[in-house]
Amino acid sequence: MTRIGIVGGGPAGYEAALVAVQLGAEVTLVDRDGVGGQCVLADCVPSKTFIATSEVMTSMSQAERVGVHGAGAVSASVSEVHARVKSLALLQSADITRRLGKDGVRILHGSACMKGAGRVEVTLNGGGEELVEADVILVATGAHPRVVPGAEPDGERILDWRQLYDLPELPSHLVVIGSGVTGAEFASAYLAMGVRVSLVSSRERVLPGEDSDAAELLQQVFERRGMDIVRGRAARVDRVGDGVVVHLQDGSTVEGSHALMTVGSVPNTFGLGLEDIGVALNDTGFVTVDRVSRTTAPGVYAAGDCTGVLMLASVAAMQGRIAMWHALGEAVAPIRLGTVSANVFTDPEVASVGVTQTQVESGAVQALTLTLPLATNARAKMQGITDGFVKVFCRPGSGSVIGGVVVAPRASELILSLSLAVQNGLTVDQVAHTFAIYPSLSGSLTEAARQLMLHDA
Repeated sequence: MTRIGIVGGGPAGYEAALVAVQLGAEVTLVDRDGVGGQCVLADCVPSKTFIATSEVMTSMSQAERVGVHGAGAVSASVSEVHARVKSLALLQSADITRRLGKDGVRILHGSACMKGAGRVEVTLNGGGEELVEADVILVATGAHPRVVPGAEPDGERILDWRQLYDLPELPSHLVVIGSGVTGAEFASAYLAMGVRVSLVSSRERVLPGEDSDAAELLQQVFERRGMDIVRGRAARVDRVGDGVVVHLQDGSTVEGSHALMTVGSVPNTFGLGLEDIGVALNDTGFVTVDRVSRTTAPGVYAAGDCTGVLMLASVAAMQGRIAMWHALGEAVAPIRLGTVSANVFTDPEVASVGVTQTQVESGAVQALTLTLPLATNARAKMQGITDGFVKVFCRPGSGSVIGGVVVAPRASELILSLSLAVQNGLTVDQVAHTFAIYPSLSGSLTEAARQLMLHDA
């Protein structure tokens, strides 16, 4: 029986464990902070639970669009919201733990260090040590928030995103530093909950890594709803009295009650002894892997945020599964990053899959493009939705769908049809001939495909 040692209990680790035991391996999973990892306990699950509250707040604030009046002032109970966030995270962790135990995965709670080929020394959380010997090792240790010198989080006024749920009350003025996905999501959520928000962006627009049309629309929505978007790069953050002062590199300042640092992540690879066993790390500490999750050391795989490969829970889980399928001799296709769908949980949401507008505009990819505003969609009109669009890319000639963008409420659900089309090489003709519910937001996807089909002809 093949012995599998997995270091890290996040999506990459626990999904890999489930695949390995299914294939008859003996699996030991080493978990330091709690099964589910930071994704479940501090990052993805808590943040999206918090955002769910802000979505309700947004819906209620826009009720007059559909003729609902007299609801009065709406407020959120911070203590109840934070308690719900933490409770759901712990419940999700417990569910995963039960599933792993039921399937026969052995779990050790502690910190790991490599001690030669196939050997992992575990310092147990309760005291003592244990040596795990394995034929295959998977490193899935995740990442943690990057700290900017001069802006070190203190858990009170200067915060990283894992510390928000310990605040006794909502900030009166939150300064979010960093306009990437995490920064935009929290800025959007707190704005919806009635907090004054300033978003410090070092780039020309928010969400610099996303579709430019989507980012521009979202920025317009933010500004229309009262968010202050400040151009500049933060140099340091000072606590002053009951607030903070954010100093920008150009000498200007932004004052607020709290500062939220969302400036990227650092891999949890230090102190594991990885380089001692031949695992190569890049200049920023991420583990170097190939498309089936192999590292440069024989018998050692890596998956998830510690590899820096599209730092999404869905990608981490797939990397972990692919690693086990490959290690245990199953036929497996290398990961296809071009078919990965991603979502930004702002209001409206921004979902995307496949090729990007940048690739098309640069000439790297030849594609026909069609964009339909949601304002023309019957269901959107009924629901009072005015902001959003769908965009579809297809290959000239064949009409194969190669990408798409959806900006809409619940875009994370709507993108699936485009993901299926990209994954399976469907054409715009096939999408156009698929029945869509009328009225529905998804009808805009089939309509875009129909128009592209006409253009292609």
